[in-house]
Amino acid sequence: MLKKILLGIVLNSLALFVVTKLVTDLQFTGGLLFFVIGGTIIGVLNTFVKPLMKLLSFPLVLFSAGLFIFVINVIIFWLTVKAINGIHFSDVTVMVNSVWTYFIAAFIFAIINWILHILVPNK
Repeated sequence: MLKKILLGIVLNSLALFVVTKLVTDLQFTGGLLFFVIGGTIIGVLNTFVKPLMKLLSFPLVLFSAGLFIFVINVIIFWLTVKAINGIHFSDVTVMVNSVWTYFIAAFIFAIINWILHILVPNK
């Protein structure tokens, strides 16, 4: 169980690292600690908040043929940024310059995370 949780944090952190390298409008401080905290927060949100959001937005997901899941991913990414800045971790901040940056970052994160989970099965 602990191995699965730690692997999820590592994979989320790696995906977040790739996002920060590819999306120039996303600035962060805190180095490795940023990625660990960000990966952990994303993991918690994906475990507890995302299923509830999918359930509540089921008609929209169905009507959009699943494309609304992308909007949910953007909201999860936005919540992650708000959590990192709101909790005030020591020397860890993140700044997103525009709404479109959330969309781009969430899209890249989803693709990278999907690839990582194929390469490293988390079972």
